[in-house]
Amino acid sequence: MQERLPILRARRARRLAGQNKKSARSSRAALSLGMVASILLAAGILYAATAYANITRNLPAVELLPRLLNPPDGLLLQPTRIYDRTGQHLLFTFATEETPRRYLPINAQNPQHIPAALVNAVIAQRDPKFWSHSGYALAGWDNPEVHPTLAQELVSDLLLYNEPPTPARALRERLLAAQITHQFGRAQIIEWYLNSAHFGNYAFGAEAAAQLYFGKPAAQLTLAESAILAAVSQAPALNPFSAPEVARQRGQATLRLMNAQKLLSNEALDLALAETPQFAETRLSPPQPAAAFVNLALAQIDSQIPRERIERGGLTIFTTLDYDLQTQTACLTQAYAARLAGLPEPPLEDCPAIRFLPALPPGITYADSSASSLILDPNTGQVLALTGETFQAQETALVGAHSLGSGADAFVYLTAFTRGLSPASLIWDIPDENSIPNFDGQFHGPLRLRTALANDYQAPTAALKNQVGAENVINIARSFGVDLNAEQASLLNLAGAYGVFATQGAYFGQTVNDQFTPVAVLKVEAVDHAVSLNWETPQSKSVVTPQLAYLMTNVLSDATARKSFSDLEIGRPAGVKVAQTANGQDAWVIGYTPHFSAAVWTGARGEGVKLTPRFPAALWSALVQSASQNTPSDGWPIPPGITPLTVCDPSGLLPSKECPNLVTEYFLNGNEPIQADDLYRQFAINRETGLLATVFTPPELVETRTFILAPENARAWARSAGLAIPPENYDAIQAPPTNPDANISAPPLFAEVKDVVKIIGTASGEDFAYYRVQVGQGLNPQAWIQLGADVTTPVESGTLATWDTAGLSGLYAIQLQVVRSDQRVETAVIQVTIGK
Repeated sequence: MQERLPILRARRARRLAGQNKKSARSSRAALSLGMVASILLAAGILYAATAYANITRNLPAVELLPRLLNPPDGLLLQPTRIYDRTGQHLLFTFATEETPRRYLPINAQNPQHIPAALVNAVIAQRDPKFWSHSGYALAGWDNPEVHPTLAQELVSDLLLYNEPPTPARALRERLLAAQITHQFGRAQIIEWYLNSAHFGNYAFGAEAAAQLYFGKPAAQLTLAESAILAAVSQAPALNPFSAPEVARQRGQATLRLMNAQKLLSNEALDLALAETPQFAETRLSPPQPAAAFVNLALAQIDSQIPRERIERGGLTIFTTLDYDLQTQTACLTQAYAARLAGLPEPPLEDCPAIRFLPALPPGITYADSSASSLILDPNTGQVLALTGETFQAQETALVGAHSLGSGADAFVYLTAFTRGLSPASLIWDIPDENSIPNFDGQFHGPLRLRTALANDYQAPTAALKNQVGAENVINIARSFGVDLNAEQASLLNLAGAYGVFATQGAYFGQTVNDQFTPVAVLKVEAVDHAVSLNWETPQSKSVVTPQLAYLMTNVLSDATARKSFSDLEIGRPAGVKVAQTANGQDAWVIGYTPHFSAAVWTGARGEGVKLTPRFPAALWSALVQSASQNTPSDGWPIPPGITPLTVCDPSGLLPSKECPNLVTEYFLNGNEPIQADDLYRQFAINRETGLLATVFTPPELVETRTFILAPENARAWARSAGLAIPPENYDAIQAPPTNPDANISAPPLFAEVKDVVKIIGTASGEDFAYYRVQVGQGLNPQAWIQLGADVTTPVESGTLATWDTAGLSGLYAIQLQVVRSDQRVETAVIQVTIGK
């Protein structure tokens, strides 16, 4: 037994040691878990604190609500008003009538108050648990467009209106809703809500809605009328003017809802349902000046300030509109549209600017036609005047994009100028298997690019576009704000794009919706004159170099080149691009001076419609002349880097003696031509046969004519068009009679020769002075080379000269000239072929 005791003790010791190790491991594990848990808890707390800090960062002060909704004079935010650039002419008011918006309490002791029936109806309709919750509801936090409580809607409309709808905004909304409910109380919340709610037709607040729809103060509303307004506040479009029967039905549904929520007794419900509320007469808004311009201004402001905030009121919008110019533009466009439709135009006393409007093409009217126009200042990018689509002399507020047609052709030529071509470069306007027809139905042969662009010729433009690459043209047009892939453009885009040439390369405007564009807004001010939006100082970007801009302007302002459109002459420098569509339904004129850029569009529909730019040219001419009455008639200076040079027309190359027409052209430095004209060339012609003369053609029948050297693909068209191209065949070769005193006997006529040729013949006779032998290439050489010197010794059937033909080949003429003492010259000529 004693022997086993040490064994038992050893076992016990090992068991205790194992237990201690397990206990230590457990302790270490517990400690590790505790540390991990502590770290996670700390991280969670830190994350929560960071998230809360992010959510609450720059929260609007809730004290702003009393300043907005509890004005000391009892007047609410007044309607937003839109003015011209001077602030003197009101263009639009966001209100059906000009009566002031007044603040009403819910206290029934005040004679002018919001009735309890309207309070209960809104709560039943909008927020049934209004009196019990803390101002917010967690439900719907993941949908920023949902505002479950009245307090949240107040916060959304008045404090967070300029924040994008995100989950973070939804959480900020709930924090602020809880804060204003705690700080100001529920009664104040419902009072504020009813004084700021939108009831449709720009009626904000219960008092304005009661006066508009029922013609009475809010304090006098009946229960049924209150229920209707409560329903309208939740769907402003379904108001008594826009949907009267729907408004009554929704009012009755609200009454039943109030009854179900114990806010209305059965007896009161029956009485209210028996009532037939009478609506006030719909008030017609007065005619709105510059409606299309106002729509443009609001569309641009929408990118910065939500429309709901603008409609709520309290803002003053100063636009870029020149009121007097707008008036002239509107009356001219209406007069033009009336003439185009065959209708009477406004009398001169109502529209003095009509005196600038030239006559339209005679005998042509289009009843289903419309027109619109826009004028801007290219040096600021500010829109000065805009008329909406004017149909039969009635202007609308619509201004849309239209088929561009040839309106972007200038960018094809600008692309060519960037690649080394110039306005002087030659292009052939001829038909081929890929050509498209010109608008005038004709082809015009060899042209300078200047002439093709100025006259809107489509066939050479298409050929040039293929040459420079369509994608390159698209990219350059895009830099001007014109999307050629869309195949449509607006007046604003085109006037802005061509205005870049007016400023010699700079585009002025602002960035709106991520697009650089001319603008119709100067600034937006709040009630306290704080500026919410300021576009008074234009931004600018360089689009093209002054040199390239000048080349384009020099072409577009060239009245001599623009021979097809004489109506565009306005007595001052102006660059003009005419455009039209192949179907004849749209026509444009876009042009500019140093002070204005104007775009005019005309559209017509119906059988037989064929609009040309001659129609909108009349309106464009009148608009720019009217706008420019008090501006100097200056043009554009030639920038450094441009070289004027006299060239041959139409090749654009240096003049040659054959060139019949010289013009001054303009080139980028380094792109001037260095080659003489090769389009025109003189040929000796047998005037009787019309064939190319040869050395055998009698001299008395030879005359020199100048011809155009048409390329192979243009010769057939050139012949059909009657262009002077040289004949392809030579005159018939007939050897003249042999002169016994001046002849060549060897080599024989038409012989093939090579190496050193001995020329044998006779050069003698009475009064012999000397002779010479010369050779020239071709049937009718234009240049001769003399073999040796003049010989003063007569030769009879002997060697006249020797000719080394090494290195020569082809057809040559050998000519003997015998000069008599009286300076008479007798000649003998043969043709030979030099072989290899």
